[in-house]
Amino acid sequence: MTKIVDLKEKDRLTQYLMVKSCTKGVTQKGAPYLNLVLQDNTGTIDGKFWDAKAADEAAAIPGKVAEISFEVLEYNRALQLRVNRIVPVDQKLIRIEEFLLSSAMNEETLRAKVQELVTSIGNENLRSLTEGMLAKVGKDFYEYPAASKIHHGYLGGLAEHTLGMAALAEETARLYPLLNRDLLIAGVLVHDMGKTKELGGLISGEYTTEGRLTGHISICHGWLMEVAAEKGLADSEEAMLLRHMVLSHHGRNEYGSPVLPEIPEAEALSLIDNMDARMNTLKTAIEAVKPGQWTAKMFALENRQFYHARLDRNED
Repeated sequence: MTKIVDLKEKDRLTQYLMVKSCTKGVTQKGAPYLNLVLQDNTGTIDGKFWDAKAADEAAAIPGKVAEISFEVLEYNRALQLRVNRIVPVDQKLIRIEEFLLSSAMNEETLRAKVQELVTSIGNENLRSLTEGMLAKVGKDFYEYPAASKIHHGYLGGLAEHTLGMAALAEETARLYPLLNRDLLIAGVLVHDMGKTKELGGLISGEYTTEGRLTGHISICHGWLMEVAAEKGLADSEEAMLLRHMVLSHHGRNEYGSPVLPEIPEAEALSLIDNMDARMNTLKTAIEAVKPGQWTAKMFALENRQFYHARLDRNED
Protein backbone atom coordinates (compact mmCIF):
# COMPACT_ATOMS: atom_id res chain seq x y z
CA MET A 1 0.00 0.00 0.00
CA THR A 2 1.36 3.43 -0.96
CA LYS A 3 1.34 5.86 1.95
CA ILE A 4 -0.09 9.35 1.52
CA VAL A 5 3.34 10.88 2.13
CA ASP A 6 4.68 8.91 -0.86
CA LEU A 7 1.91 9.73 -3.37
CA LYS A 8 3.01 11.33 -6.63
CA GLU A 9 1.19 13.24 -9.32
CA LYS A 10 -0.45 10.95 -11.93
CA ASP A 11 -0.53 7.93 -9.58
CA ARG A 12 -3.62 5.79 -10.16
CA LEU A 13 -4.34 3.51 -7.21
CA THR A 14 -6.97 1.53 -5.36
CA GLN A 15 -6.27 1.08 -1.66
CA TYR A 16 -7.57 1.51 1.86
CA LEU A 17 -7.76 5.01 3.35
CA MET A 18 -9.62 6.44 6.29
CA VAL A 19 -12.33 8.98 5.59
CA LYS A 20 -11.43 11.82 7.94
CA SER A 21 -14.31 14.03 6.82
CA CYS A 22 -16.91 14.20 4.06
CA THR A 23 -19.05 17.18 3.07
CA LYS A 24 -21.44 17.63 0.15
CA GLY A 25 -21.08 20.29 -2.52
CA VAL A 26 -22.87 21.29 -5.71
CA THR A 27 -21.17 22.55 -8.87
CA GLN A 28 -22.36 25.66 -10.72
CA LYS A 29 -24.24 23.33 -13.04
CA GLY A 30 -26.02 21.68 -10.12
CA ALA A 31 -24.08 18.41 -10.10
CA PRO A 32 -23.41 16.94 -6.64
CA TYR A 33 -19.90 16.17 -5.46
CA LEU A 34 -18.13 15.20 -2.24
CA ASN A 35 -15.33 17.10 -0.51
CA LEU A 36 -13.22 14.47 1.24
CA VAL A 37 -10.28 14.50 3.62
CA LEU A 38 -8.56 11.11 3.56
CA GLN A 39 -5.95 9.87 6.00
CA ASP A 40 -3.39 7.23 6.89
CA ASN A 41 -0.71 7.28 9.58
CA THR A 42 1.58 9.49 7.47
CA GLY A 43 -0.81 12.37 6.82
CA THR A 44 -4.01 13.61 5.23
CA ILE A 45 -4.94 14.64 1.70
CA ASP A 46 -7.94 16.38 0.17
CA GLY A 47 -10.07 14.58 -2.37
CA LYS A 48 -12.95 15.36 -4.72
CA PHE A 49 -15.56 12.85 -5.83
CA TRP A 50 -17.38 14.38 -8.79
CA ASP A 51 -20.89 13.33 -9.80
CA ALA A 52 -21.24 11.43 -6.53
CA LYS A 53 -24.35 9.36 -6.04
CA ALA A 54 -26.22 8.67 -2.80
CA ALA A 55 -24.50 5.27 -2.51
CA ASP A 56 -21.09 6.94 -2.77
CA GLU A 57 -21.94 9.37 0.02
CA ALA A 58 -23.24 6.50 2.15
CA ALA A 59 -19.91 4.69 1.76
CA ALA A 60 -17.87 7.75 2.80
CA ILE A 61 -18.38 7.52 6.56
CA PRO A 62 -16.12 9.79 8.64
CA GLY A 63 -13.94 7.72 10.94
CA LYS A 64 -14.25 4.57 8.81
CA VAL A 65 -11.70 3.02 6.48
CA ALA A 66 -12.89 2.41 2.92
CA GLU A 67 -11.43 1.10 -0.31
CA ILE A 68 -10.74 4.18 -2.41
CA SER A 69 -10.00 4.25 -6.16
CA PHE A 70 -8.35 7.50 -7.19
CA GLU A 71 -5.86 9.38 -9.29
CA VAL A 72 -3.43 11.97 -7.94
CA LEU A 73 -3.53 15.51 -9.36
CA GLU A 74 -1.76 18.74 -8.52
CA TYR A 75 -4.08 21.61 -7.74
CA ASN A 76 -3.07 25.01 -6.37
CA ARG A 77 0.51 23.76 -5.73
CA ALA A 78 -0.69 20.80 -3.66
CA LEU A 79 -1.53 17.19 -4.40
CA GLN A 80 -5.19 16.25 -4.40
CA LEU A 81 -7.11 13.09 -5.17
CA ARG A 82 -9.78 12.70 -7.82
CA VAL A 83 -11.81 9.88 -6.31
CA ASN A 84 -13.61 7.55 -8.70
CA ARG A 85 -15.00 4.92 -6.35
CA ILE A 86 -15.57 4.30 -2.63
CA VAL A 87 -16.32 0.79 -1.39
CA PRO A 88 -17.13 -0.01 2.26
CA VAL A 89 -14.90 -2.58 3.95
CA ASP A 90 -15.25 -4.74 7.04
CA GLN A 91 -13.68 -2.67 9.82
CA LYS A 92 -12.76 -5.85 11.70
CA LEU A 93 -10.18 -6.55 9.00
CA ILE A 94 -8.48 -3.18 9.52
CA ARG A 95 -5.35 -2.50 11.59
CA ILE A 96 -6.50 0.89 12.80
CA GLU A 97 -3.00 2.04 13.78
CA GLU A 98 -2.16 2.16 10.06
CA PHE A 99 -4.62 5.02 9.64
CA LEU A 100 -4.16 7.14 12.78
CA LEU A 101 -1.75 10.03 13.06
CA SER A 102 -0.08 10.28 16.45
CA SER A 103 2.15 12.53 18.51
CA ALA A 104 5.90 11.96 18.41
CA MET A 105 5.69 11.49 22.20
CA ASN A 106 4.10 8.36 23.63
CA GLU A 107 1.47 8.49 26.36
CA GLU A 108 3.93 7.66 29.13
CA THR A 109 6.14 10.60 28.17
CA LEU A 110 3.17 12.96 27.88
CA ARG A 111 1.91 11.93 31.31
CA ALA A 112 5.31 12.36 32.95
CA LYS A 113 5.81 15.84 31.51
CA VAL A 114 2.31 16.98 32.49
CA GLN A 115 2.70 15.64 36.02
CA GLU A 116 6.02 17.47 36.35
CA LEU A 117 4.26 20.71 35.47
CA VAL A 118 1.43 20.10 37.93
CA THR A 119 3.88 19.36 40.74
CA SER A 120 5.76 22.57 39.95
CA ILE A 121 2.70 24.77 40.64
CA GLY A 122 3.48 26.32 44.01
CA ASN A 123 0.08 27.88 44.65
CA GLU A 124 -1.88 25.19 46.49
CA ASN A 125 -5.30 26.26 45.22
CA LEU A 126 -4.20 26.43 41.59
CA ARG A 127 -2.49 23.05 41.88
CA SER A 128 -5.62 21.53 43.44
CA LEU A 129 -7.88 22.91 40.70
CA THR A 130 -5.54 21.66 37.99
CA GLU A 131 -5.34 18.19 39.54
CA GLY A 132 -9.12 18.08 39.80
CA MET A 133 -9.53 18.96 36.12
CA LEU A 134 -7.01 16.33 35.05
CA ALA A 135 -8.83 13.74 37.14
CA LYS A 136 -12.15 14.71 35.56
CA VAL A 137 -10.83 14.39 32.00
CA GLY A 138 -8.72 11.30 32.72
CA LYS A 139 -7.06 9.28 29.98
CA ASP A 140 -8.77 11.30 27.23
CA PHE A 141 -6.40 14.20 27.90
CA TYR A 142 -3.48 12.10 26.63
CA GLU A 143 -5.30 10.54 23.69
CA TYR A 144 -7.45 13.23 22.10
CA PRO A 145 -6.39 15.56 19.30
CA ALA A 146 -6.28 19.31 19.93
CA ALA A 147 -8.43 20.09 16.88
CA SER A 148 -10.37 18.29 14.20
CA LYS A 149 -8.23 19.51 11.30
CA ILE A 150 -6.12 22.61 11.66
CA HIS A 151 -3.45 21.93 14.31
CA HIS A 152 -2.33 18.99 16.46
CA GLY A 153 -5.11 16.91 14.90
CA TYR A 154 -3.77 13.53 15.91
CA LEU A 155 -3.58 10.99 18.73
CA GLY A 156 -1.98 12.75 21.71
CA GLY A 157 -2.26 16.14 20.02
CA LEU A 158 -4.08 17.82 22.90
CA ALA A 159 -1.39 16.95 25.45
CA GLU A 160 1.38 17.77 22.96
CA HIS A 161 -0.18 21.18 22.26
CA THR A 162 -0.47 21.78 26.00
CA LEU A 163 3.18 20.93 26.58
CA GLY A 164 4.30 23.10 23.69
CA MET A 165 2.38 25.98 25.21
CA ALA A 166 3.83 25.26 28.65
CA ALA A 167 7.37 25.57 27.29
CA LEU A 168 6.48 28.94 25.79
CA ALA A 169 4.76 29.96 29.03
CA GLU A 170 7.84 29.20 31.13
CA GLU A 171 10.02 31.43 28.95
CA THR A 172 7.38 34.15 28.79
CA ALA A 173 7.00 34.22 32.58
CA ARG A 174 10.77 34.50 32.97
CA LEU A 175 10.93 37.36 30.49
CA TYR A 176 7.98 39.30 31.94
CA PRO A 177 8.01 39.30 35.77
CA LEU A 178 4.54 40.90 35.96
CA LEU A 179 3.11 37.48 35.08
CA ASN A 180 2.20 35.00 37.80
CA ARG A 181 3.91 31.86 36.57
CA ASP A 182 1.69 29.44 38.52
CA LEU A 183 -1.51 30.99 37.15
CA LEU A 184 -0.17 30.98 33.60
CA ILE A 185 0.90 27.31 33.78
CA ALA A 186 -2.42 26.29 35.35
CA GLY A 187 -4.25 28.15 32.57
CA VAL A 188 -2.19 26.39 29.93
CA LEU A 189 -2.93 22.98 31.43
CA VAL A 190 -6.71 23.35 31.75
CA HIS A 191 -7.76 25.73 28.98
CA ASP A 192 -8.48 23.16 26.22
CA MET A 193 -9.72 20.22 28.29
CA GLY A 194 -13.26 20.73 26.98
CA LYS A 195 -12.08 19.48 23.61
CA THR A 196 -12.33 15.94 24.96
CA LYS A 197 -16.10 16.46 24.90
CA GLU A 198 -16.27 18.79 21.89
CA LEU A 199 -14.53 16.43 19.47
CA GLY A 200 -15.85 13.05 18.40
CA GLY A 201 -12.81 11.04 19.45
CA LEU A 202 -9.57 9.63 18.16
CA ILE A 203 -10.90 8.38 14.86
CA SER A 204 -13.70 10.72 13.84
CA GLY A 205 -12.78 14.26 12.88
CA GLU A 206 -16.35 15.35 13.50
CA TYR A 207 -17.67 17.46 16.37
CA THR A 208 -20.11 16.00 18.87
CA THR A 209 -23.61 17.47 19.13
CA GLU A 210 -22.69 18.96 22.51
CA GLY A 211 -19.48 20.30 21.03
CA ARG A 212 -21.30 22.02 18.19
CA LEU A 213 -23.99 23.46 20.44
CA THR A 214 -21.84 24.66 23.34
CA GLY A 215 -18.13 24.51 22.36
CA HIS A 216 -15.07 23.48 24.33
CA ILE A 217 -14.75 26.81 26.15
CA SER A 218 -18.18 26.53 27.74
CA ILE A 219 -17.68 22.83 28.48
CA CYS A 220 -14.33 23.45 30.19
CA HIS A 221 -15.67 26.39 32.18
CA GLY A 222 -18.56 24.27 33.46
CA TRP A 223 -16.18 21.52 34.55
CA LEU A 224 -13.93 24.03 36.28
CA MET A 225 -16.88 25.40 38.28
CA GLU A 226 -17.76 21.85 39.33
CA VAL A 227 -14.19 21.08 40.40
CA ALA A 228 -13.92 24.35 42.32
CA ALA A 229 -17.15 23.60 44.19
CA GLU A 230 -16.05 20.05 44.99
CA LYS A 231 -12.80 21.31 46.47
CA GLY A 232 -14.38 24.16 48.41
CA LEU A 233 -12.66 26.73 46.21
CA ALA A 234 -15.67 28.18 44.37
CA ASP A 235 -15.23 31.59 46.00
CA SER A 236 -11.44 31.69 45.78
CA GLU A 237 -9.67 34.27 43.65
CA GLU A 238 -7.66 31.49 42.00
CA ALA A 239 -10.82 29.79 40.71
CA MET A 240 -12.18 33.09 39.42
CA LEU A 241 -8.94 33.94 37.62
CA LEU A 242 -8.59 30.47 36.12
CA ARG A 243 -12.21 30.59 34.92
CA HIS A 244 -11.46 33.93 33.26
CA MET A 245 -8.47 32.45 31.48
CA VAL A 246 -10.54 29.59 30.09
CA LEU A 247 -13.29 31.95 28.92
CA SER A 248 -10.92 34.44 27.27
CA HIS A 249 -8.21 32.25 25.78
CA HIS A 250 -9.32 32.71 22.16
CA GLY A 251 -8.59 36.39 22.58
CA ARG A 252 -11.53 37.83 20.65
CA ASN A 253 -15.31 37.55 20.78
CA GLU A 254 -15.44 36.70 17.07
CA TYR A 255 -13.07 33.78 17.70
CA GLY A 256 -15.39 32.27 20.30
CA SER A 257 -14.33 33.82 23.59
CA PRO A 258 -17.32 35.20 25.53
CA VAL A 259 -15.01 37.64 27.35
CA LEU A 260 -11.73 39.31 26.37
CA PRO A 261 -8.50 38.86 28.36
CA GLU A 262 -8.43 41.32 31.24
CA ILE A 263 -5.51 40.06 33.30
CA PRO A 264 -1.92 39.82 32.02
CA GLU A 265 -1.84 36.02 32.32
CA ALA A 266 -4.97 35.69 30.18
CA GLU A 267 -3.46 37.93 27.50
CA ALA A 268 -0.28 35.86 27.54
CA LEU A 269 -2.25 32.61 27.38
CA SER A 270 -4.15 33.76 24.30
CA LEU A 271 -0.94 34.76 22.48
CA ILE A 272 0.88 31.56 23.45
CA ASP A 273 -2.06 29.40 22.34
CA ASN A 274 -2.17 31.13 18.98
CA MET A 275 1.57 30.85 18.44
CA ASP A 276 1.81 27.13 19.23
CA ALA A 277 -1.20 26.34 17.04
CA ARG A 278 0.15 28.35 14.11
CA MET A 279 3.63 26.89 14.35
CA ASN A 280 2.21 23.36 14.30
CA THR A 281 0.05 24.24 11.28
CA LEU A 282 3.10 25.64 9.51
CA LYS A 283 5.24 22.63 10.42
CA THR A 284 2.73 20.28 8.79
CA ALA A 285 2.43 22.44 5.69
CA ILE A 286 6.16 23.02 5.24
CA GLU A 287 6.95 19.32 5.66
CA ALA A 288 4.51 18.54 2.84
CA VAL A 289 6.57 20.45 0.23
CA LYS A 290 10.20 20.30 -0.81
CA PRO A 291 12.76 23.06 -0.12
CA GLY A 292 12.38 25.77 -2.74
CA GLN A 293 8.63 25.18 -3.09
CA TRP A 294 5.57 26.98 -1.74
CA THR A 295 2.80 25.49 0.37
CA ALA A 296 -0.81 25.55 -0.70
CA LYS A 297 -2.92 28.43 0.55
CA MET A 298 -3.94 27.88 4.16
CA PHE A 299 -7.30 29.18 5.30
CA ALA A 300 -6.23 29.03 8.96
CA LEU A 301 -3.36 31.43 8.19
CA GLU A 302 -5.32 34.12 6.35
CA ASN A 303 -5.23 32.11 3.12
CA ARG A 304 -1.49 32.71 2.75
CA GLN A 305 1.13 30.50 1.12
CA PHE A 306 4.51 29.93 2.77
CA TYR A 307 7.88 29.32 1.16
CA HIS A 308 9.96 26.32 2.25
CA ALA A 309 13.39 27.92 2.40
CA ARG A 310 16.50 25.86 1.72
CA LEU A 311 18.12 27.05 4.97
CA ASP A 312 18.80 24.49 7.68
CA ARG A 313 16.42 24.59 10.63
CA ASN A 314 16.84 23.82 14.33
CA GLU A 315 15.07 20.46 14.17
CA ASP A 316 15.74 17.45 16.35
